Amino acid sequence: MVGLKVFGQPASTEVSRVLTCLFEKNLEFQLVRIDTFKKEHKIPEFLQLQDPSGQVTFREGDLTLIDSRKIIRHLCDKYADQGNEKLYSNGSLEKASIEQWLQAEAQNFGPPSAELVFHLAFAKPLGKEPNMSIIEENEKRLSDILDVYDQRLGKNAFLAGDEFTLADLSHLPNTHYLVTRCERGKKLFTERKNVARWVNDITNRESWKKVTEMQNEHPGPLEK
Repeated sequence: MVGLKVFGQPASTEVSRVLTCLFEKNLEFQLVRIDTFKKEHKIPEFLQLQDPSGQVTFREGDLTLIDSRKIIRHLCDKYADQGNEKLYSNGSLEKASIEQWLQAEAQNFGPPSAELVFHLAFAKPLGKEPNMSIIEENEKRLSDILDVYDQRLGKNAFLAGDEFTLADLSHLPNTHYLVTRCERGKKLFTERKNVARWVNDITNRESWKKVTEMQNEHPGPLEK
C-alpha cells in the first residue's frame, strides 16, 4: 500500500476528501504536500486537488487520478475488503442509493457550498472582498438543498441509509469549513435538527478527526 500517493495540502477540500477515505479504509499512503499558492495560481484552484503543474493529484503505480470523487470510488472498489467495507456497498440497491447522494453532493450541494466557503471563510484572509450578492444567492440555493437533506435525515441516520458511506464522507470538507469558520455558514446546518445531528455524527468520526489534526499540524497558506 506504500504505493498510494496523494499530492496537495490537507487544508484543501479535495485533498481532505481523499485523506478521509484512506483513513476509513485503513490504507497506508504517502502525502506529498504542495502549496498551490506559491505559483500564483488562481484562487479557485485551492479548492481543487492539483499540484503546481496542474498534473498529478493521486498516484498508484501507473494510475493517476485528479478528481477526488473518482479517487474515493477507486479506493473503495479496489480495496473493498479493507477497513470500512460499508463505505461503498457491493449491493446493487445500496450502491445505487450511495451514488444518488454522491451525485447530489457533486451537482447540488458542492457548487453553492464551495462558493460560500470561499466568500465566507477565505476571501478576507486572501485580501479579497466577499461578494454579498453571491453569498445571498448561494445561501438560498444551499438552504433549499439542506431542507431536502433534513427530510431525508429524519428517516435515516445517514444519507444513503443507516450506515456511514461515501455519500456522507464527500460532504465533510465543505461542511467542516462552513460550520467551523463562519457563524453565518454554521447557522445553515444547525437550524435544521436532523442535519445538525448528522453533521455532528460525521465530523466526529475518527477518520475526519485525523484529517483535521493533519490540517492543524501542517496548516495551509490560509491558516494563521
